[in-house]
Amino acid sequence: MASDNASFKRDVAEARRLGIMGGTFDPIHYGHLVTAEVARVKFHLDVVVFVPSGVPPHKHGVEISPGRDRYMMTVLATATNPHFEVSRIEMDRPGPSYTVDTISEFRTRCRPGTQLFFITGADAAVEILTWKDAQELLRMCAFIVATRPGYCTTRLEAELERARAVSTHGIFVVEVPALAISSTDIRARVRQGDPIRYLLPESVENYIRKAGLYL
Repeated sequence: MASDNASFKRDVAEARRLGIMGGTFDPIHYGHLVTAEVARVKFHLDVVVFVPSGVPPHKHGVEISPGRDRYMMTVLATATNPHFEVSRIEMDRPGPSYTVDTISEFRTRCRPGTQLFFITGADAAVEILTWKDAQELLRMCAFIVATRPGYCTTRLEAELERARAVSTHGIFVVEVPALAISSTDIRARVRQGDPIRYLLPESVENYIRKAGLYL
């Protein structure tokens, strides 16, 4: 069941193989959920924690929805999966939300020996070597990079090959058909009055309507 506070629940703190999925989740959709479930099963993860970003440094100057709305949509979307949790760790930390800081905090709170897997999309991973303290980060956890069908992996593989030379826990690529869904497209559909049903959980769709998001 999704958590509604910043503390680490017992199943997260005691997990031996923990997935961490970061993102703005503006809004969260089935592509995110399927990616997390594929990663959980394929890599035998005990729990996947969704971490909505507080102040995403890569979206400077881009308008995003308030953190409370993105957090609530993520809680609603993950509530029915007992292997999913939601953390406010980035929202409750002041300043830009850097992955290296988030992974470091998870590392200090989890039991010794816990294997951490950071789950991210290909569009973000292609820039991984430009992330804050990238070399330190690549030595702190494994990476699961999700691609969508038809995605050109030429540049991605070249960048990941460079990153693998630094990584100590591995970088793995998985294809997820549902990633053809995008938050950008959903926001545009809402603005245009087009249907978004079956692109995201009904609970999230209802929240978007009631909160008047993306209009």
